[in-house]
Amino acid sequence: MANSTISYLWCDKNASQGYRSGVSLHSHTNQSKETLDFLAKFGNQYPVMRPLLARLERRSQANHGMAVNYSAAYWTPPLTPKLAFELESKQIEKLDLAPMVSLSDHDNIKAPMLLRTVPSARQIPVSVEWSVPYGGVQDFHLGIHNLPSARATEWMATLADFTANPSDERLTELLSALHAEPNVLIVFNHPAWDLFLVGKDKHAFLLNQFLQQNGNYVHALELNGLRHWEENRATRRLAEKWNMLLISGGDRHGVEPNANINLTNASSFTEFVHEIRREKRSDLLFMPQYAEPWKHRILRSTIDIIRNYPDFPQGSRSWDQRVFHPDANGVDRPLSELWPDGTAPWIMTWGLAMVKLMGRSPVSSGLRMAWSESHQLRLSLGEYDG
Repeated sequence: MANSTISYLWCDKNASQGYRSGVSLHSHTNQSKETLDFLAKFGNQYPVMRPLLARLERRSQANHGMAVNYSAAYWTPPLTPKLAFELESKQIEKLDLAPMVSLSDHDNIKAPMLLRTVPSARQIPVSVEWSVPYGGVQDFHLGIHNLPSARATEWMATLADFTANPSDERLTELLSALHAEPNVLIVFNHPAWDLFLVGKDKHAFLLNQFLQQNGNYVHALELNGLRHWEENRATRRLAEKWNMLLISGGDRHGVEPNANINLTNASSFTEFVHEIRREKRSDLLFMPQYAEPWKHRILRSTIDIIRNYPDFPQGSRSWDQRVFHPDANGVDRPLSELWPDGTAPWIMTWGLAMVKLMGRSPVSSGLRMAWSESHQLRLSLGEYDG
């Protein structure tokens, strides 16, 4: 029987006592390529966005002779692997716990492989957030944690080959093979999120079909620290339906540490995996930042992403050094190298300035109050289900 417990640090400041370690799962570094394809979807879904995107598209055509390719463009989070590792570790250490940090960038393992050259991070697990095509219209995100070091590169090539040539039968074979690796942890990240906007009913159908076919090889469903309360409550109901464990996953992209962690008495990540897989026990702790209004947290994360960081390594200091688009020859280049005069268009600069203004007092305080959703917070705490 799956046994998941959920604690909230703002309700119980002693919730971490009696545990040896804290585990940070699912966070991103500047090695993660985050698609800009959502901009095209927003343009179709929200007519107010269309004129702004049209202006951007006309400028690209006039200056470069090429159309904006949203699906090929991407941005990268601001934190380097070392900074991300330190951020997550320090939050856990403040609870007097030994930190375990599993960074999982989209479809690559560069961050943990780079970190393993640093003595203090040599025990970091080799992990990835794998984008899994499913049903022809959907990608599901699976956290694959603690790949065997000697075969991690080989595994990544296998996963990439599937992504390029997906099939339901092959997916089940791959998940079965990953499950057969005794120290690998397979987590279904933010399962209730209709990321590709296929519609609530279609998403629910594909989700349950996926679990029916592959649920035996998935070790836990993620309560996501960056998704809102109602969605995580839907994941709780899903876990009850399929008798599956719940597990933490912060999904950090900015500079705020993960909003939830796992508590454990394991002394290594492999021991933690065994606790989840064999003992089927998972103890989650939500951090105080999760109690903040969700829209306010998303705004703050967005501002983190577009902010300048003058002390960061060259190439990641300004937002346009962290956003990439193919040039006329199809080579991915940062926008900072594509601007005709070296500076961003005024309308883009103005728009980003308006977003940043929303993060400053008194505007920020007013928005936080307006977005306060104590009713939703009570639901997230499970005070009632009606």
